[in-house]
Amino acid sequence: MADRNTGIPPAWAAATGAAAAFANGVAYEFPGCRPLRISRDEIADFDGRYEYWEADTEIAWQVAEPTSPYHELPSQRLARLSDRIAAVRGSPIETFGTADLLIRNEHGDRHRILQADQILYLHPGRSRPLGHAVEVSNEDLPDVILEVDLTTDVRRGKLDIYESWGFPEVWVEVPENRAPSSPKRPPGLVIHLLRDGRYQPAPASAALSGWTAAEIHTALNEAECSAATTDGLVRVGRILGERAGTGPDDDLLLGAQRRESRHAGQLEGVRKVLEVLEILASRNITVSAALAGQHDLIAAAPASALLRAAMLSDDADDLARRIESLT
Repeated sequence: MADRNTGIPPAWAAATGAAAAFANGVAYEFPGCRPLRISRDEIADFDGRYEYWEADTEIAWQVAEPTSPYHELPSQRLARLSDRIAAVRGSPIETFGTADLLIRNEHGDRHRILQADQILYLHPGRSRPLGHAVEVSNEDLPDVILEVDLTTDVRRGKLDIYESWGFPEVWVEVPENRAPSSPKRPPGLVIHLLRDGRYQPAPASAALSGWTAAEIHTALNEAECSAATTDGLVRVGRILGERAGTGPDDDLLLGAQRRESRHAGQLEGVRKVLEVLEILASRNITVSAALAGQHDLIAAAPASALLRAAMLSDDADDLARRIESLT
């Protein structure tokens, strides 16, 4: 467990400097990682990836294995899945990948940095990171953090730091598809929700309401988005939209497609109404008041059944009754 005042795991607290950090086995708090010296002056311009860096030792912990598609796919898929939820909700969800999560010291200098595999902001219009990092003390925290454990295990140090820094929701994903050298952990996704300052496992996301851990894990590991996953995305998007007072028509792309579909449906309805009127005229049947008010029912009825009803009807009132029985 990390120290709640410093966010530093116990092995770090026992280290007295960079040399002691190597000697005392700090890497046990970041399994699957190797230490890399990055000075305070160099960290601002360092563009590589690492799990954690802190100024006291000037040590960053990098994943020992090379970055692979096995590791990158879940975070990339989460970004795409979030876009689909956002379209149904009618407002954007922003993903920032491995952006730095930064704490500064009392002098404003970089003190500790975490890097996640993916971070999500559900309301980027009113809360989003500014500049080169997410300033943990000054900015709204991400709504969701995703960690992909392929050759690492965030439970043994990094998750404790997230907890001590107050991140509200962290997902830990162990992918189905892994390299042969990956540790033999059972695949799955665990949602950690911050409650009373401590992480508790939860069956479903609080931020992406009702999206269950099992559904998320399946979605992150599918080669193609299944019907079940799509249903889940639509369900979550609708829940979020109801809360925000938005919907699919507020999304520029999905809204345009829905308007085009409605227009096509209206044209089809008009075409069917004209065909019915043509049949009635050929049979010398006058359009009655009952039939005149059934344009919507005519548009919704199956074309073949509708035309059959028009051919079999004795008069307009009979046709009106037949149309009502079709819908």
